Amino acid sequence: MPRNSRRAVLAGLALCLAATAVSCSSDTGKKSASGPVQIEYWGWTDVQPVVDKFNATHTDIKVKLVKQADLPGTATALRNAVAAGSAIPCLAQNFGDVPALLSEGLLTDVTDYVKPAESKFKASALSGAKVQDKYYGIPTGTGPTFMMVNRAAYDKYGVPVPKTWDDVIAAGKKLKPHGVQVMNLAGEDPSTLVNLIIQAGGTWYSVQNDAWKVDFLSPESVASANILQQLVDNGLVANQTYQDRPALIAYFDQGKMVSLPTSTWQLTNYELHFKKTIGDWEPVDLPQFAGATKFATPAHGSALLVPKGCQHPREATEVGIWMNTTKDGVDATYDKATGSYAWPGAMPDPSPWIDASVPRKLFGSHRSEAKTVIDKASGSGVDNWLVGPNYTGVFKELQDQWAQAVTKKITFRQLLENMQKFTVDDLKAKGINVAS
Repeated sequence: MPRNSRRAVLAGLALCLAATAVSCSSDTGKKSASGPVQIEYWGWTDVQPVVDKFNATHTDIKVKLVKQADLPGTATALRNAVAAGSAIPCLAQNFGDVPALLSEGLLTDVTDYVKPAESKFKASALSGAKVQDKYYGIPTGTGPTFMMVNRAAYDKYGVPVPKTWDDVIAAGKKLKPHGVQVMNLAGEDPSTLVNLIIQAGGTWYSVQNDAWKVDFLSPESVASANILQQLVDNGLVANQTYQDRPALIAYFDQGKMVSLPTSTWQLTNYELHFKKTIGDWEPVDLPQFAGATKFATPAHGSALLVPKGCQHPREATEVGIWMNTTKDGVDATYDKATGSYAWPGAMPDPSPWIDASVPRKLFGSHRSEAKTVIDKASGSGVDNWLVGPNYTGVFKELQDQWAQAVTKKITFRQLLENMQKFTVDDLKAKGINVAS
């Protein structure tokens, strides 16, 4: 996209956020002259059974899955299609945050089609698919966040299972003399910082009148950074990379790292690959901030994207709503090999699928506790997180800053200060208003 056009799109997004009455979509949603409407779906995971179930139960709309190689491949293919203005799908698996993708001109406004169906979704799932009050995709929600601990190791060393993040630090100090790390902070993955801030109810971006306000030094951010700084300064965490998954799983299975913030989608992988510690783990509530008045878990959701140039946004939205909010849609995700379903993160009541999301052996005698923990986590999700139009580049810079912080080259406070300057400068360089 030419620089001037890109700046116009980015500036337009800020205006859309500030004045939601202004429409930012030019799609018409016209239907085919005859026969069922054909919806092309691009994604890299296997949703063919869901597509097949939809097609078997609908006559006016048919879905064709076009399998992509992976997340980066989907992102590149969609950007190329939208730029060319041809061969554009009407649904695409998500590969980024909606505001940032909208700023690239990749998404279409489907507010008129999602708004009447809002009651079908969990309230916390809605924000991940919209920019202010306008929807640019179908809410998919997110998995519940809780913690699994190696209870056998905690008991062996007489350390209480942590209930707060301060308890996590205290537990780490007691475990350290035994050569045991309390958590893992991968050098390439700043999601722990982001999730702590979301859990605390914070965000880095907000909108003030017709400008973006950036606040990396919010109280929620500083509190989260302080927790991480203590973990790193005291040498309480490992830095095992996620890029070598087999090695990571093998490390977790040694009993040398004993606390894992996790979600339902990860459990089967642990079940299949843990050998030494299978049955030693226990699901527990996610640690809370000391003094928190309400139990909370981070629940920043996602969206099934409706790309710009889709010729049938109404029908595409209908497909997405069916996939994410109906029993048939969720049941169609059943995996015979694992005996589990894709987590119904958009559903107001996911309880019918909780039991199937918990592996049989991973938690041993503690398996019966999983349903209560997962149900509580699912019902306690909070999401005040808003990303700005330049978040794609900001996240890349955040990864670099994070790698320096976890290796003690800079402090987490310096990370926040550096990110504040980088983000503000980057927005201004793109011609976007920034509130002082």
